[in-house]
Amino acid sequence: QVQLVESGGGLVQAGGSLRLSCAASTSGSIFSINVMDWYRQVPGKPRELVATITRGGTTNYADSVKGRFTISRDNAKNTVYLQMNSLKPDDTAVYYCHHYRFRDYWGQGTQVTVSS
Repeated sequence: QVQLVESGGGLVQAGGSLRLSCAASTSGSIFSINVMDWYRQVPGKPRELVATITRGGTTNYADSVKGRFTISRDNAKNTVYLQMNSLKPDDTAVYYCHHYRFRDYWGQGTQVTVSS
């Protein structure tokens, strides 16, 4: 079992910045958390992959956030971060941390609202 707990969402004006955090913990067994992702979702639309990072630090981004968002992680703390700069109203969504290990694990989500 994997538990994911996000934090750091909020309300910000366009052009501002926010940093999201996701702390991962495991129960029942000890294993390394490998790939972790950030997704986002707005009502009425499917969940969208925003950024991915491997345990080794390889990253990948959606075209819509390239150059503005940075995903990083602290393996010692099993925590992944999403630094979001130059935020736009279109970035408004609920952001979810995700990890796959035999099944999908999701955090509870954190609301990010960008006002124009």
